[in-house]
Amino acid sequence: MAKSKSLPLIAVEQDALPATLTPAELQWAKANGFTGQRGRLLALPGEGGALAGQLFGLGQATDRPALLLGQAAAALEPGKYRLSGSFGDPTLAALAFRLGAYRFDRYRKPRDPVVLEPVEGADAAEVNRLAAAAYLARDLINTPANDLGPDALEQEIRAFGKRHKLDVKVIAGDELLKQNFPMIHAVGRAAAEAPRLVEFSWGKAKDPKVTLVGKGVTFDTGGLDIKPSAGMLLMKKDMGGAANVLGLAHAIIDAGLRVRLRVLIPIVENAISGPAFRPGDILRARNGSTVEIGNTDAEGRLILGDALALADEESPDLIVDMATLTGAARSALGPDLPPLYSTDDALARELMAAGALSDDPLWQMPLWAPYDAMLSSKIADVNNAGASAFAGSITAALFLKRFVKRAKAWVHLDIYGWAPEAKPGRPFGGTDQGVRAVYGYLKQRYS
Repeated sequence: MAKSKSLPLIAVEQDALPATLTPAELQWAKANGFTGQRGRLLALPGEGGALAGQLFGLGQATDRPALLLGQAAAALEPGKYRLSGSFGDPTLAALAFRLGAYRFDRYRKPRDPVVLEPVEGADAAEVNRLAAAAYLARDLINTPANDLGPDALEQEIRAFGKRHKLDVKVIAGDELLKQNFPMIHAVGRAAAEAPRLVEFSWGKAKDPKVTLVGKGVTFDTGGLDIKPSAGMLLMKKDMGGAANVLGLAHAIIDAGLRVRLRVLIPIVENAISGPAFRPGDILRARNGSTVEIGNTDAEGRLILGDALALADEESPDLIVDMATLTGAARSALGPDLPPLYSTDDALARELMAAGALSDDPLWQMPLWAPYDAMLSSKIADVNNAGASAFAGSITAALFLKRFVKRAKAWVHLDIYGWAPEAKPGRPFGGTDQGVRAVYGYLKQRYS
């Protein structure tokens, strides 16, 4: 894009047209019925038919999404803009714009970008790292499985490691059995590309241990309990937990938080072929427990179980896992509000507060112990799905909790990783969830 002079993007609160507008601009706004209505964009005509700028309505302060300026970025024509008016916190405003300007153009002709000049008072480094974290997660989720199978996702993580000068370790194929990751192996062994566990660490050994675990199912057919065709349409996003964990890791590393970060990403494709694991099989997990397979489509919790058991062995201060785990979570809270489960209620409240500040909402759900009976098995320690259709997100979290015994605190986020319709700061498609909330909490505690 050729260098050009930036255009003003003037944020206007409801019924508060700025006095800096010229008489002609004020008359134009009134003639078009523009009063600062939330989300409304109005082009200002300049001399000779040129564009003089854009007005963007913020609406009432009591009814304003924190990332509202992202809606402007999504609607603006390509070009360079400078922000003025009453836009509130400059860092959040600049971040909202960047998040709204995201486009996934890998498979179509890219259009010129929508660019915002640095906003006075904004923390540019913070804006850049959080935008990069979101873009990383979104790009990975949006990439279809034919271009992002287990091999390609491993290479993406290796490239991430190279950028951050990290040593990436991989345990793949039958080596998973030799090193005692039987459930990761079982879920992924039917695919053309081998299952694997990818790991990297960063930070000083003496610092508090924070471990992130991300579900990396690059495509989920449901296995032998096969999904209907409609149920597979979005299954490229079943590695959304891994994508968001990578985005979060980028933010933590880029900010230099005082933690010893460990990232574990089990990667599989839940495919169908002769070696596929079956309903009724009994798997022995890394922690020694036996798992009866009630449904091969409840595969994410199996690979997470082995990874969580490994994470737990060093008794970290905090384990956070992210996973596109259950449809029940969407039935309970919809696509925009991920359930949060934690062994520490005070920590859960702090995470929700951090999410509220950055428009990355989470909602605590209970680890309701009586529901653990729904996972009972007559021939094994636990069933991976259980017989009841009730409380699916809670029982999935209870299943995972069995693999965490030594960590001081554990958090499970049952994310959707997808925006079914565009929202301010969240264009349609693969999306980041939980990244800013967890990062905000960690930054407050460990910066």
